[in-house]
Amino acid sequence: MTVESHLDGLADTLAGVRAQSSRIHRWGSVLARRLVDGGRVLAAGNGGSAAEAQHLTAELVGRYRDDRAPFSALALCSETSSVTAIANDYGYDQVFSRQVTAHARPGDVVVLLSTSGNSPNLLEAARAARVAGAISWALTGPLPNPLASLADDALALPGHACNVQEAQLVVVHALCEAFEAALPLSMRRAS
Repeated sequence: MTVESHLDGLADTLAGVRAQSSRIHRWGSVLARRLVDGGRVLAAGNGGSAAEAQHLTAELVGRYRDDRAPFSALALCSETSSVTAIANDYGYDQVFSRQVTAHARPGDVVVLLSTSGNSPNLLEAARAARVAGAISWALTGPLPNPLASLADDALALPGHACNVQEAQLVVVHALCEAFEAALPLSMRRAS
């Protein structure tokens, strides 16, 4: 692969993000309603997708663009003691599902990021979200993939894993734009 072919691939994947803009707007509205009502986001991913899960939760707890109230969001992949203890005692497939089982409640949103959509620990987390009564959203690479099938909704992007991972950050930021735009005016400024 050349630099040019990599950038061409990214352009194709970003076109896929643009094609999903109505879904991103819808997710932002749902997220605003749920978080204003006291729900929280639980996010997880592996590798670079873990970094994007952390990025999403940081934007929600801190701020994305404008000053506003903070919202509850946890990156399950950041809980190193939990991740390593669960992996040691139950296997790596359970590192996120046990945390979802412990923390997720009806009204919460579980966001699962995977370039392949095949990660067993994210599949288990989607199953745990359903049992907990939380909704699950998957950000994945191309369809078909098991995670997109298990999640309540999925934003699947075309392209190579590296381009999908790069585009995940764009989706995170676009989702934050949609989320903040959907907040009631009274919530847009922290008191």
